[in-house]
Amino acid sequence: MAQHTLDLPEVDLVYDVHGPLPTADGRPPLVMIGQPMDASGFRDQVRLFEDRTVVTYDPRGLGRSRRKDGRVTNEPETQAQDVHAIIEALGVGPVQMFASSGGAVTALALVTAYPQDVSTLVAHEPPIDCVLPDADAVQRARESYTRVYQERGWRAGMAAFLAMTAWEGEFTDEYASLPAPDPATFGMPADDDGSRDDPLLSDRSWAVTLYRPDLQTLQSSPTRIVVAVGRESRNVYTGRTALALAEQLGQQATVFPSHHGGFMGGEFGYAGEPEAFAAKLREVLDDE
Repeated sequence: MAQHTLDLPEVDLVYDVHGPLPTADGRPPLVMIGQPMDASGFRDQVRLFEDRTVVTYDPRGLGRSRRKDGRVTNEPETQAQDVHAIIEALGVGPVQMFASSGGAVTALALVTAYPQDVSTLVAHEPPIDCVLPDADAVQRARESYTRVYQERGWRAGMAAFLAMTAWEGEFTDEYASLPAPDPATFGMPADDDGSRDDPLLSDRSWAVTLYRPDLQTLQSSPTRIVVAVGRESRNVYTGRTALALAEQLGQQATVFPSHHGGFMGGEFGYAGEPEAFAAKLREVLDDE
């Protein structure tokens, strides 16, 4: 693995290249991106794709990528410009891309602005509110866990976030009437570490979930877009957004093993099925 730093006016972007460039087999590099997850979340998939040249990176302000723009919010269009800069630096585009969660939203913004950068995009469970019929209720639910985080700290906020993301179906009055969950329900103590800058629990990443994709541009893009949904998460928030986005793009979502973190091992406490996930990802990419 070779670590690189791309020095841009607003950020020092750190990315990793696992394998040779140009690639040994002539296939395009496989770029894997997330948000607010950094490159460490793709360790299992990198290992399972050791026959491919895989590129991972830390989004601006996360992990090793140091922001110089004085900002803290995470707009998908800005993230897309960063990923475009990395692809240009690789000098071997177009690439294939697996993008998960907020990274999938970044990837949709990338394909919209730079359609020649990516040949196939697998967009895994992008959390985009506007595709849902209950988008306003979803935002109220997000405001609720953000408020809990601001008032009571990371563990209480994370418990509220986990409860929101585990809720099945539309966000109803019943959900809104529920009390904030006890962190102990999720095996966490209730103490407050004092931090309030978490990109997942604060309002810093609301621009991701409030992103409005240009459906017409995406449908006409030369990029092959495959919207992916986890087998276990089809009825919860990110599964519902994947299914709805796929429908609005005129396709059926492709079902992948496991849940929202199905590509990861257990090092983050959210073990999926990385081997089965990698096998499905290979199958989808090989259909290009």
